[in-house]
Amino acid sequence: MRRLTLDDIADTRAYERERTEFQQRVIALKKKRRVPVGPFVTLVFENRETIRFQIQEMARVEKLHTDEAILHELDTYNPLIPEPGTLSATLFVELTSKDELLEWLPKLVGIETSLEIRLAATGEVVGDEVDEEHAGQLTRADVTASVHYVRFRLTPAQVDAFERGPVELAVAHPDYAHATTLSDDTRAELARDLGPEGGDG
Repeated sequence: MRRLTLDDIADTRAYERERTEFQQRVIALKKKRRVPVGPFVTLVFENRETIRFQIQEMARVEKLHTDEAILHELDTYNPLIPEPGTLSATLFVELTSKDELLEWLPKLVGIETSLEIRLAATGEVVGDEVDEEHAGQLTRADVTASVHYVRFRLTPAQVDAFERGPVELAVAHPDYAHATTLSDDTRAELARDLGPEGGDG
């Protein structure tokens, strides 16, 4: 997928005019790209539209008006836009109470490197990689973060197996072992990211 540039990010007034429609479009998009795995881990697979929404909302909330400020956000989030043959996701540990956070975040150290895509067509398992730039800010030895950025790199043969399905997304962590089968809609949506043009069409 093409990286975002300054020209892709609307200024505040222009964004307010498109925001409601854009927000509704991204909500509908994320429904296909959001995959719960077990009771409280969710992955949202990112593409150019979801990342543009993230940057626009951040600029709106934090009142980022200069090119320099927007360029910083582009440098931060553009690496999360998947390249052909790659899936990129934000992993959320969705715990709400303080007690749950204190119990689970220390238990789940290493969860960001325990994700798997399981391809039924070939029996292969594709492990994830963490985004190195973000990992340095999020990874600690004794407690994990509630948010991680990960990616999966698939060979052309694995992309073909992904498209044929079925496909499982799994967390293979000693204290959190869960898997879910991707719906046909989700698998078709993510297969667009894996194609030669990514999700740009």
